[in-house]
Amino acid sequence: MSNLKLTPEDIAIIEGAYSKQQAIELVSNNMIQAGFVAQDYTQAMLDRDSQISTFLGNGIAIPHGTTEKRDSVLKTGLKVIYFPQGINWDEDNNTAYVVIGIAAKANEHLDILRQLTRAVIAEDTLERIKQVKTPEDLLAIIQAN
Repeated sequence: MSNLKLTPEDIAIIEGAYSKQQAIELVSNNMIQAGFVAQDYTQAMLDRDSQISTFLGNGIAIPHGTTEKRDSVLKTGLKVIYFPQGINWDEDNNTAYVVIGIAAKANEHLDILRQLTRAVIAEDTLERIKQVKTPEDLLAIIQAN
C-alpha cells in the first residue's frame, strides 16, 4: 500500500493565462524543486503529452514523463497547480484547470490515480473545481471528499 500523501503544500494556485507547455513546465519545476525529478524530466513530460494527451477529464490533466525517463525520477511524488482561468489542453478543446504532475519510480502513484478517477467521474467535479479558492478546497475534490 502506498503512503503517498498529497497535502495543501503540494498545491499551488496560479492566476493568469498559460499555454499547456507553460503549465507542464511550471508543474515540472515544482517537482524539480521538491527533489522528485531531475532537470530532464520536464522534456519527458512534454514528450509524453505529445504522444498521447494527458487530459483525464472534468478539468483535470495529469502530465507525467515517458517510461524511458523513469531513471530521472528521484523519488515518487506529486505537485498540483490550479489554474482558475483554465488551460486549453488538446485538439479536442479540453480545458484543464487542475494540472497534477506525477513522478513515479514504480507504481506508487496508482492509488492516487484511483482517487483521481473517482473525482473525474463524479458529476459535480467540474463545477466544484471552478469554485476552488484554496489548496484545501482542491485537495477535498482530488481526494473525492
